[in-house]
Amino acid sequence: MIEPLAKQVIADCQTHGLQLVTAESCTGGLIMASLTDISGASAVCDRAYVTYSNTAKQEMLGVQADTLAIYGAVSAETAYEMVTGAAKTLSVPHAAISVTGIAGPGGGSAEKPVGTVWIGTAITGTKTLTKGYLFDGDRAAIRHQTIIAALEQLQSQIMTLN
Repeated sequence: MIEPLAKQVIADCQTHGLQLVTAESCTGGLIMASLTDISGASAVCDRAYVTYSNTAKQEMLGVQADTLAIYGAVSAETAYEMVTGAAKTLSVPHAAISVTGIAGPGGGSAEKPVGTVWIGTAITGTKTLTKGYLFDGDRAAIRHQTIIAALEQLQSQIMTLN
């Protein structure tokens, strides 16, 4: 399921002249790895940030300390700041993805159970989107579902460019 979707995202980015950047926490770079598994990915894949810690989110992407303190690392606000921070690193037309979540098996709470994931997507000239998800399964399943949802969310947003 991931490979055909990754191929389509790469083709869509190429069609629209977009360079792609990811900012990943709970997926640990798996989104960019899924994309770069595809031949020709170098035409659109520019860079990936793996910002697992809050410090990395702040230093590499400009996520505000207040955002993390008030809303937490797993929140719409953090996903938004991650994706906008990643997008700012490219001065060319771009597409960006951010993911932050709780893949488990520990780390969840009543407010944010294991499987809670926020995904941000941004494309030059469009509105930045953040969307929350609640995935089920073990750690691998949650990460797999996150990759698919992130690529689908970005592809859906790219389709609005037509």
